[in-house]
Amino acid sequence: MASSSKQPGIAAKKSVLTPVMTLEGHEPYFAPSNHEVKNISCISYFPDGKQIISGSGDKTTRRWDLREGKEIKEAREVYKDIVHGVGVSRDGRWVVTAVGADSTLLAGGSLDGTVRIWSLDTGKLVAGPFRFSGEQVQVLGLSQDSRKLAVISGSIYPTCMAQLWLQVWDVRSQKLVGERSTPMINVFSLPSIQVFWTTKGKFITGLFSLYAFYEYDASTLTTVGDSFQGHTGLIRNLALSFDCLLLASASVDNTIKLWSFESRQLLLSFDVQAPFTLILSPDSHQLAYTTWDEARIHVCDIPADILTCIGLAKETSGNLAKLLNVRGPALVLI
Repeated sequence: MASSSKQPGIAAKKSVLTPVMTLEGHEPYFAPSNHEVKNISCISYFPDGKQIISGSGDKTTRRWDLREGKEIKEAREVYKDIVHGVGVSRDGRWVVTAVGADSTLLAGGSLDGTVRIWSLDTGKLVAGPFRFSGEQVQVLGLSQDSRKLAVISGSIYPTCMAQLWLQVWDVRSQKLVGERSTPMINVFSLPSIQVFWTTKGKFITGLFSLYAFYEYDASTLTTVGDSFQGHTGLIRNLALSFDCLLLASASVDNTIKLWSFESRQLLLSFDVQAPFTLILSPDSHQLAYTTWDEARIHVCDIPADILTCIGLAKETSGNLAKLLNVRGPALVLI
């Protein structure tokens, strides 16, 4: 359970994040506004930590061998539209993608503002459609026991203003548990709209704050414990380790920060120019990130003193099965 007060830890300091590996291959593409875009939109580790999958506006997903440091070209997939999300199931059997408005995920959202849930083994619909306040579904997140579904939906208006709604649903009864909404906000100032389920009945999101993020109780949608504070600019992306011990955040203040999830302690701050997406490896020993203005994936080792601080210094790949039983990677990315 998360602590409600900050505990002693190593003093937060700034450092340079030096990649041990850089993966290149995705191509720049042109956005609807006809300007060139280079960033990679989504990345995900495989459960064994030996591969990464990525998706991009170049309409491809690519798999990377981290032992060889290069793309597995025969595994490349080409689509007819931009790839918005990728995910790998906790047993490594399924790779799921979100492409355009295609709802092909375990839990899939559509531009019609609905969500449906399927069994990947049978292909049959098991719940839904769920209907939401916003015009478009932005983010989905199933709880670890698959009993709760968190959804962020939004509406964007011609004035370039937007409003977002967070709803939590009971999957079995298909009843709404709770709902919160943001005030109207400029579309260029949208905070992180991710959802990560943590311990039983709780989740993290940065939806309701620009420079901080909180853990929430799924039944009441009230905050749990202290906030994670330290950024001085808009938070764009979050990543939570499988074991819920380490949390990473990326901001337009040109930093990536590492936190102890249990104590809310800010452990380390890295200077990174325009960080975009990030993810922690299954054993929490590595951080992979992309930036806004380059089509590369940087893979970095987590400093040894950080691992020691959160009690992971002696964790090895042999402990991976145990970690995956605690928390698997998100399957739903829209």
